[in-house]
Amino acid sequence: MANGSKRKAALKTLKKAAGAVGAVALATASVPPAAFAAKAVVETADNTNKIVGGVALAGAAAYVATKGSGKQNFLEAKPYWDQSTVPVNTYKNKAPFTAKVVSTKRIVGPKATGETCHIIMDHGGDMPYWEGQSWGVIAPGKREKDGKPHAVRLYSIASSRYGDDMTGNTGSLCVRRATYWCPKLKADDPAKKGICSNFLCDTNPGDEVKLTGPAGKVMLMPEEDPKTDLIMVATGTGIAPYRGFIRRLFNEKTPFAEVYKGEAWLFLGVANSDALLYDDEFQEAKSNFPDNFRIDYALSREQENKKGGKMYIQDKVEEYADEIFNKLDNGAHIYFCGLKGMMPGIQDMLKGVCESKKLDYDEWLKGLKAKKQWHVEVY
Repeated sequence: MANGSKRKAALKTLKKAAGAVGAVALATASVPPAAFAAKAVVETADNTNKIVGGVALAGAAAYVATKGSGKQNFLEAKPYWDQSTVPVNTYKNKAPFTAKVVSTKRIVGPKATGETCHIIMDHGGDMPYWEGQSWGVIAPGKREKDGKPHAVRLYSIASSRYGDDMTGNTGSLCVRRATYWCPKLKADDPAKKGICSNFLCDTNPGDEVKLTGPAGKVMLMPEEDPKTDLIMVATGTGIAPYRGFIRRLFNEKTPFAEVYKGEAWLFLGVANSDALLYDDEFQEAKSNFPDNFRIDYALSREQENKKGGKMYIQDKVEEYADEIFNKLDNGAHIYFCGLKGMMPGIQDMLKGVCESKKLDYDEWLKGLKAKKQWHVEVY
């Protein structure tokens, strides 16, 4: 609780400073102070500036400072890489936290296979988390079969610990709407839709969402050695934790961003270009940090693998097998996040590469796990 008290004190200091800093920030942004009193400029997923209600003025000052010379350090451990104080299960199923939706936005194009939304929620600074953790969401209502509350659904958090507004008061989720196509009806069957994903994708600003967590330490970034390479493999909404990683590394002025000298390499598998997630943000990071950030996409309906078949995530990773294995030999950490169906293909590919290199796959994998270089979160 001591860390929580320090954190709240720091936030109060930030908000007191917002009056002075905010005046300069607003003038710089050419936004009338009166219009900005109840709203703030935040960067949206399509890389444009948008006025969004419900964000404190302190957030505006912090946001503009992020683009200037300001630093984010009020949510950092001491030293910043020490993971002994990572918050876990602050709120549980029987006593969840109630957050309020700031905005819900579709972030895929018209030709994407399905709908994916970016949902920003305000937790008022009372539910801190680290990049790579998840929130549990309890959908409202009761289960039809027994009248009990809906089970908790876990979603990887898609923002850094500072949130999309840099205040530390918000967090984001990347959610794909789960639907079921009925062959007989030749339409989506509403009786079989995903309860929680549809609830989240249908939320509006001000709606309440019951959250548990934050959960998990499996997907945390190792920050003690700033030369550590990170290999991030995702399918679909499995991109969520990596958005938090990339924002912390390249979009925000954090202690880790200041010293990072390694290479962060992102692999994302989706159906087509319209289904790419946060691409504008990633391309900006790549443009600004070409020596430290790489991106490779596997578009199954637009690209072919070396055998002439559809390009899946394991095929794209295999193209760089030698380089990836060398990085892992030198201490790189590799992450996998997405549908659990991605892993058999990944594992078969890695086994094949190990065989070609005269390596025992089981021993090789055991070694990575022993050194904590192997991180998997699938659902």
